[in-house]
Amino acid sequence: MTSKRSATILLLGVVLSGSIALGVEARKPTVESIGNEVQCICGGCVAPINECPMINCTEKAEIRAFIAKDISDGKDEKAILQDLSIRYGLQVLSAPPAKGFNLAVWILPGVGLLVGLSLVVIIMRRWKHKPADQPAAPPAAYDSKVIAAMEEEMKSAGLH
Repeated sequence: MTSKRSATILLLGVVLSGSIALGVEARKPTVESIGNEVQCICGGCVAPINECPMINCTEKAEIRAFIAKDISDGKDEKAILQDLSIRYGLQVLSAPPAKGFNLAVWILPGVGLLVGLSLVVIIMRRWKHKPADQPAAPPAAYDSKVIAAMEEEMKSAGLH
């Protein structure tokens, strides 16, 4: 009973902390803050714009200039990311938007975690409440004819 309460309290804490984090006031965007949320699209690079290891990456400079222009135009972070995804496609975003099919990327890890934890709890309860080994069944009644035949055989062999 207490484990159910603990699990419920833990789940509520996670949900509340997530909703508090979503309610944080929007901050003024910078090239660096948005550069951490945007993937570099140069050949084979999978790093954020701010960490692109390519020496002469033209895409990095182009995207950073695009971000700086949108910031100077007074756009917020959401509008800048939307402009980038329109211009370069959704693959430019480090995290896919939480709508449509991409919503599965956000939901499935949590669902998988809950299913896995549920399975662990069920298995642990079954192991905990597993009945003790049953004692061996008492021997069946022996047939008196068989016992008499065995005794006769033992006498004849000199073992009795």
